[in-house]
Amino acid sequence: MVIEIKSQKEKLIGATGTLSGFSSILGSWQICHNICLGIVFALSLIGITITGMPLLFLTKIAIPLWTIAVLLLIATIILYHTKKCISKNLIILNSGLIIAGIPFQNLQQYSVFFWTIGGLTALTAIVLFVKDKIKVRNEKN
Repeated sequence: MVIEIKSQKEKLIGATGTLSGFSSILGSWQICHNICLGIVFALSLIGITITGMPLLFLTKIAIPLWTIAVLLLIATIILYHTKKCISKNLIILNSGLIIAGIPFQNLQQYSVFFWTIGGLTALTAIVLFVKDKIKVRNEKN
């Protein structure tokens, strides 16, 4: 019973981290633009034509979504330091996504820098995750 409750708490905390990362992606204009283009392309394959950007409304709420992502990341980091029940690789990945998705207009001239730093941070998390999985697999054998 106690293990089941702990497992449910870990899943909830993991979902919070995932939500944080997803929210940060929505904060990036370029990523939102690419998603819109993908939707337009997918709809055109089945014969539906759209002019404009169907997800343009997200640009109006980019800063609030990004702020929510940062607050969720902070909560996740606090839980990591107090409970040690969250994957540090997920925190690193979410941090990279949040850095890459900085939506502030006055920082857009530095967006390539943020994409590079955020992308490298996210890539580092993925490499660490794969490395941990390989290590666990080798220990089992």
